[in-house]
Amino acid sequence: MSSLEQLYTMAQQRCLDRELPYAGALTPNEAFEVLQSDRSARLVDVRTRAELDWVGRPAINSSQYLHLEWMSYPSGAPNLAFINQLREMVTLETPLLLLCRSAGRSKLAAAAAARAGFTRAFDVLEGFEGDKDRGGHRNTINGWRWQGLPWLGV
Repeated sequence: MSSLEQLYTMAQQRCLDRELPYAGALTPNEAFEVLQSDRSARLVDVRTRAELDWVGRPAINSSQYLHLEWMSYPSGAPNLAFINQLREMVTLETPLLLLCRSAGRSKLAAAAAARAGFTRAFDVLEGFEGDKDRGGHRNTINGWRWQGLPWLGV
């Protein structure tokens, strides 16, 4: 297990190496460790309500879990109020660990949060379900669920 400071440093170094526009990038295991060690951290699940209902969600301390859609279902329309809603939930200094299905939307949400002044916006790499395998299936190569981290099913 890494210290909290080491986890944040590794996450920040990934962003420097990849020239990403937010505070850092954490693997699912690192994100889970951060949530266990830093009670001020919040996991912001940016997936749609339908994804939560049909696929499940991380099982973490409920006070650390926030659901805030980046895009709506079924239209796929962007949530134009995302940043304002986030501001109502947390401070600009709160460590935010943004998570989606496979780390596409979470990267966009982390970048938007950083542009809006959130100084500790981190992307959770691999997402909840991970990348698709050669057969087009998720949860077989990487991601929160594949790593065996706690989650609530449907």
